[in-house]
Amino acid sequence: MALKERITEDMKTALRAGDKERLAAIRLALAAIKQREVDERISLDDTQVLSVLEKMIKQRREAIVQFESGGRADLVAKESAEIKVLQQYLPAQLSDAEIEALIAAAIAASGAASMKDMGKVMGLVKPKAQGRADMGAVSARIKQKLSS
Repeated sequence: MALKERITEDMKTALRAGDKERLAAIRLALAAIKQREVDERISLDDTQVLSVLEKMIKQRREAIVQFESGGRADLVAKESAEIKVLQQYLPAQLSDAEIEALIAAAIAASGAASMKDMGKVMGLVKPKAQGRADMGAVSARIKQKLSS
């Protein structure tokens, strides 16, 4: 079953169960997916759906930081709940050791020696870690390895 179909089925299940918070988060995800399909005039595959979900999670994490600084615990809780729902559709996250191994293999394969080679390393790591790790954190680790 395609990821988009799974999300649609989960929306129906949440609707039948009366789970309003889960239903709202799933509807937001489906709306974002549909918006991208309409904008680009394509039908999204699983990889593209994952990128939409990752973007939504990133936006919510950034919003949480803003709400915490503004003292809005109610909105922090709402955004956190949405993140939990959205993360259920992402593949299993990579462990720190697996991320380190991916980075080391990419550096060795590309022959990277300095920060100038950052793009080459990211190009090799991104397809393997997309949806399975926070790419911002992966990028920071690569920078740390290449600068030392």
